[in-house]
Amino acid sequence: MIFGLTLLDILVILIYITVIVYMGWWTKKKVQSSGDYFMGGRKGSKLMMIANAFGAGTHTDQAIAVSGATYQIGLAGIWYQWVWLFATPFYWILAPIFRRVRYVTTGDFFEERYGAKLGVAYTIMGILFFMINLGLILKGTGTAIEAVTGGEITTAAVVVFLTLFFLAYSVLGGLVSALIVNLIQGMFILVLSFLLIPFAISAAGGMSEVKATLPEYMFSFVAPEEVTLFFIIAVIINGLVGIVVQPHHMAVGGAGKTEVACRSGWTYGNFTKRFATLGWAFVGVFAAALFPGLENENRELAFGTAVANLLPSGLIGLMIAAMAAAVLAACHNYMVGGSALFTRNIYSKIIKTKLDTGKELKIARIASIIIVIGGVTIALTIPTVVEGIKYLWKITAYFGIAFWGAVMWRRSNRYAVWASVGVAVFVTFLTGPYFSFGLGWAIEYQIAAYLPAGIITFIIVSLLTKPEPEKILNKFYALLHTPVGEEDKLKEAGIDIMLEGESESAKKKTNESLEDQGHSLLVVDILSLRKKFSFKKYRIDITGFGWAMLFVALIFLLGIISANIG
Repeated sequence: MIFGLTLLDILVILIYITVIVYMGWWTKKKVQSSGDYFMGGRKGSKLMMIANAFGAGTHTDQAIAVSGATYQIGLAGIWYQWVWLFATPFYWILAPIFRRVRYVTTGDFFEERYGAKLGVAYTIMGILFFMINLGLILKGTGTAIEAVTGGEITTAAVVVFLTLFFLAYSVLGGLVSALIVNLIQGMFILVLSFLLIPFAISAAGGMSEVKATLPEYMFSFVAPEEVTLFFIIAVIINGLVGIVVQPHHMAVGGAGKTEVACRSGWTYGNFTKRFATLGWAFVGVFAAALFPGLENENRELAFGTAVANLLPSGLIGLMIAAMAAAVLAACHNYMVGGSALFTRNIYSKIIKTKLDTGKELKIARIASIIIVIGGVTIALTIPTVVEGIKYLWKITAYFGIAFWGAVMWRRSNRYAVWASVGVAVFVTFLTGPYFSFGLGWAIEYQIAAYLPAGIITFIIVSLLTKPEPEKILNKFYALLHTPVGEEDKLKEAGIDIMLEGESESAKKKTNESLEDQGHSLLVVDILSLRKKFSFKKYRIDITGFGWAMLFVALIFLLGIISANIG
C-alpha cells in the first residue's frame, strides 16, 4: 500500500494521467488564436457540444454535495443539483441567443447591450463565479480522496496536485482541448455516478434491507427539513433566472458550428447530468444505511467513505481517475472562460488599445493561471461545498434579471441594471446572517425577498429613465434576428461580427429567411407574439422544448420508480 492505495489502483491512475496530458499537448497545435482558445473556433459538432456541456457542468464537488445531503436528509438532497432540472428545456430555446450574438464572453453581452461599465461589473462577478467554482471542485474532490485514502493523502495535497495536473494541459489547449478531451471525461464521469451502486446494494443485502434500516422520508424527494417543498420551488425559480449568466455558458451555448449543435449540446449534455445526479443521490442514501455516524459537518465524507469501503482494488483507482476527470473537465472550462473575461473585458479596457490575437492569447494564458490561484485559495478556506453552492445561486440571480430583460424588453437599460443589482444585494444582506442587523433567514426566504425586489426595481427604473441609444439596440437585435448561416445580411448592413467562427447554415427549402422557416426565437419575440406568432416561424423552438419537457418527465419518473424499488 502506498498513500492508502494498492499498486493496481496507482497504475490505473497513472495510465489515465498519461492519456489526458498527452491529449492536452496534442490539441495545442490546434490553437492558433484567442478565438480558438476561448470558443474552440466555433467548431463544435453535436456530439462534441453535448460532451462539453456535460463535462463543463459536471464535477466531483456536486457528487460530494448531493451524496452528503442525501446521506443526512434523504433523496430530497438531490435538489442541490436538480435545481436546474425544470430549467433544462429552456436551454433549447436559449442556446441560439448565445450563438447569434457572436460574442466571446458574457461580459461582451453586458458591454454591448448596457455599456462598458456594466461589462466590467459583470466580469468581476463572472471571475468570482469561476474562482468559487474552481475552489468548490478542488475542495470537494480533495475531501473525497482524503476519505478514500484514510487521510494519508490530505485535501490540501489533492488540491495542489490536481491544480498542477489540469494546468499541464488546459493552459495550452484552451477550449479546443476541452471539446475533444471532454468526450473522454464524459465516460469517466458516468463511471463516477453509478459505479458504487451495485456494490452498495450487495453489501446491504438488497434494497429491502436498505429500506428497513432507514426512515421512510429518506426515500422522498421532499424532506421534512432543509429541502422542503418551498425550498425546492424557490431555488428552481432562482435557478432559471440565474442560469443564463453563468459565465461559461457563452461557450457552452455558443461554441458550436450550427445552432442545432448548440441547442443539442447545452440541452442534452445537461440532461445526461440530471440522469447522473440520480446516481450520486442514491450513493448518499446507501451510505447512510451502511456507514452511519457522519451527520452534520461530516456528511460530505459520505461519498469517499463509500468508495473506500465498497470498491475492490483497481476500481478504487478507477474511481479516483473518474474524480480527476470531473475536475479537469469543469476546471478547464472555468479557467478558460475566466481568462476570456479578464482579457477581453478588463485588460483591454486598462490598456485602451486593441490587442492582436497573439498578444491576447498570451495574456489569456497568464490570466488562466491567476484565476486558478484564486480558486485554490478558496478551496483551502471555504467551509463546506453546500455553502459555496448557495453563494453561487445568489450572485448569478442578481445579473440574471438584467440578461432576461436585455433579450426580451427593448426598454431595459443600464440604470435599471445598476438599481436592480444594488437592491437585490441590499435585500440579501438585510435578510441574511451576514451582519448583526441581518434577519438570518434561510436561503429560500431570501430568494422570495431579493428576487421580486430586483425584478420590480428593474421594471420601474427602466420605465422612469432614458432608454439605451437606438444605434446600440438596433445592432443588438439585428444579431438576435440573424440566424447562423445568414451572416451576409449582417455584413451588408455594416454590422461587425465579433467572432463568426465556422458558421454552417441550415438548408433553405425556399427563398424565405431562416426565421420564417422556423428559426425565430420565442424568448426574443415574447412581448410581440400576439402579432408575430405562427407555429411555422417558431417550429424549432416549440418542438425542441416539447421534447425536452418529455425528458424532464422521464428522468423525474425514473427517480420516483427507483425510490420505490424494494
